[in-house]
Amino acid sequence: QVQLVESGGGLVQAGGSLTLSCVASGSIFGINAMRWYRQAPGNERELVAAIISGGPTNYVDSVKGRFTISRDNAKNTVYLQMNSLKPEDTAVYYCNAYLLDANRRWRDYWGQGTQVIVSS
Repeated sequence: QVQLVESGGGLVQAGGSLTLSCVASGSIFGINAMRWYRQAPGNERELVAAIISGGPTNYVDSVKGRFTISRDNAKNTVYLQMNSLKPEDTAVYYCNAYLLDANRRWRDYWGQGTQVIVSS
């Protein structure tokens, strides 16, 4: 079984910073992409940032220059450093990993989400 567990969410004032972490554990035989999504009330889930195993990253325009995604392959962990936070960043943030599991199939796995609230 594979589990993704996020941490690091919380309440922060506008202009502040938070770092989210997500650890993938279980029967994992390889991880390709790791991503952060977010979903605000009444909105669809959107891709915030992604990092591929070789290192390329991409970001949604609204967070470019403020958020940084990184990963530690040895620890199966992905991070999201969030700076200059804005109230519109308030959402539940979800970790996603596209990985090779014990069934030797590549598939997406999701974490349970961590709440980020940015007060104005």
